[in-house]
Amino acid sequence: MNYESGAVNNNGRLSFSGEAAPRPRRWWILALVAALAVVAAVYFFSSGSSKSKTPPAGAGSQAPTVTVSVPGRQQVGRTISATGTLAAKIDMPVGIVGEGGLVTQVLVQPGQWVRAGQVLATIDRSVQIQTAASLAAQINVARSDARLAQAELDRAAALVERGFISKADLDRRAATRDAANARVNVAQAQLAEANARTGRLNIRAPAAGLVLTRNIEPGQVVGGASGTLFRLARGGELELRATLSDADLTAIKVGLSANVTPVGSDRSFAGRIWQISPVIDPQTRQGIAKIALGYDAALRPGGFAAATIAAGTSDVPLLPQSAVQSDDKGNYVYIVDAKNAVARRSIKVGQVSDAGVAIAEGLIGTERVVTAAGAFLNPGQKVIPVTQKTQG
Repeated sequence: MNYESGAVNNNGRLSFSGEAAPRPRRWWILALVAALAVVAAVYFFSSGSSKSKTPPAGAGSQAPTVTVSVPGRQQVGRTISATGTLAAKIDMPVGIVGEGGLVTQVLVQPGQWVRAGQVLATIDRSVQIQTAASLAAQINVARSDARLAQAELDRAAALVERGFISKADLDRRAATRDAANARVNVAQAQLAEANARTGRLNIRAPAAGLVLTRNIEPGQVVGGASGTLFRLARGGELELRATLSDADLTAIKVGLSANVTPVGSDRSFAGRIWQISPVIDPQTRQGIAKIALGYDAALRPGGFAAATIAAGTSDVPLLPQSAVQSDDKGNYVYIVDAKNAVARRSIKVGQVSDAGVAIAEGLIGTERVVTAAGAFLNPGQKVIPVTQKTQG
């Protein structure tokens, strides 16, 4: 009997040389992979859990530090800005005061200074001259009649003493003499009237001043219906008719100083308020404050100008511009209360200058006001305030 040689394999199973060797089992490989997966899952979930338990940055940190200041109250100069139109302080329209006629000469031009009573233009007076000559002749006739009547009266007085003329005849001659003298007076009055009418043909300046406009030319026929022929600024004085709101009008008074700057000019002119409108326009809720100005060639009536009025001082809190916030509800600041919590406070802004923002309403000056980084805070948020010393 033939036996084939055999050997024991790794599985403890006897195999013979003529028998095919079985494949090794792989269950232990799958077990190893499963074990590794379990370990990885445990590590992942443990690391995620540890991350979730780590507090976020700043969650356990202290409240933010903010800079606050107690503004107190300061004397702040108040200025009011306004715009308006330049005009003559006393605008004098000049027209025909007589019967008018044909213009023969115009003696002045716009921008020229004139004195009181100076002739600005003349009107043809040829007819008036002849009338005056006629009246002068009538005076001479009346005077001759008066002299004759006086001579007859004197002769009659001598004859009365001799008894040749009655007392009644003497009285009649005296009446004739008196009537002749009266006719002389009438003729003289008529001549004076004619001369006055002739003199009114000259268009004269009613007062010393500056000629602003001229609406008359030689050869023009003018009369009482011709309207304004010249416009004069009395004394050359000008004014700015500044338009102000009713609130600003209550803050100014006559005598306050102002600086006026014409549009397009870099020059400012000093002036003073000399008149404040007693009424407010019900449509615009604005009134007029008139600022008197001296003459200067750069100030032209009808031009537009801006004015800055010094309206005195006011005792108000003053804050840096960084402290003031604004949104659709208006201007506000953040204050820090006694519990170091942030609170919003609505305010009304007053004068704004390089020194800061004057607070007209909303603060009394004893509050701790956040001066910086207010945009990053929220009402009710706890903070650590650091007081900044305010400059008086």
